[in-house]
Order: sequence, then C-alpha cells, then structure tokens
Amino acid sequence: MRMTYNETTNPVLTGIRGRCPRCQQGHLFSTYLKLARSCDVCGLNFSFADPADGPAFFSMSIVAFPALAFALWFQLTYEPSYWMHALTTLPLTVGACVALLRPLKGWLVCSQYFHKAEEGSIDRAWHAAEAERQRQQPPNT
Repeated sequence: MRMTYNETTNPVLTGIRGRCPRCQQGHLFSTYLKLARSCDVCGLNFSFADPADGPAFFSMSIVAFPALAFALWFQLTYEPSYWMHALTTLPLTVGACVALLRPLKGWLVCSQYFHKAEEGSIDRAWHAAEAERQRQQPPNT
C-alpha cells in the first residue's frame, strides 16, 4: 500500500521552515545545520540532498552589501578605531551569515527534491546519435 503525501509546491517556503519536501510535516534537520538521515514522519531518505557550498555562498552574498554599508556608515559617522569595528561590524556580519545558513540550506535541499535534481552524467547515446547526424548532414556551402 503506497501512502500519498502532500508534496511541496513551494520549495522556498518549505525549506525555510525546515520541513520535509515530501510530506511537509517532518523535520529536515537533526541539529542547526546537520540534515537528518530521513524524515521522521514519511521516512524520505535525505541522502539525495547535497547543497554543497551553496548556502554559504548565498549567505555571504546576501550579507556582504548591508555589512559593508553599515561599516562605511559607522566609520564615516563616528570615526571609530579598528577595535570598535571588530566589536560591532564583525559580529553583526558573522551572525547574519550564520542566521541565514539554515533557511538557505533548507531551501536548496527542498529545491533539489522538487526539481528531481541528480548528479550529472554524460548521455553517451545522445552524443553518438548527434555525431552520426552531423556526419550525415551535407556541408553548407
């Protein structure tokens, strides 16, 4: 007997909430950033998921401009010493990056499930057929 699940139609929202993309009920994470092995509700194995460095890249890219804007404003307005930047700008930047990692990782994992992403491979049959088609096509003059 096959169970039917309410699969996600919005991987962004499901991922940000940290929910399973198949049932939208189970938890995607076992700790703050570690993916669970499988869904605790529907049993979906999360071994398909490999967001790699995507969450870190997006997090740093999103935070970089506001952090730079804050650092420049802080410097031009108050002219603080470098240690004041280390006490204000650095923790704000690192904290914002870390806060974004989990929702971004959830989004990327749910998007992989939603779009049925898998490791790329070379379609040798297609390439052979394409080479044959090119060989048989008359040259353009």
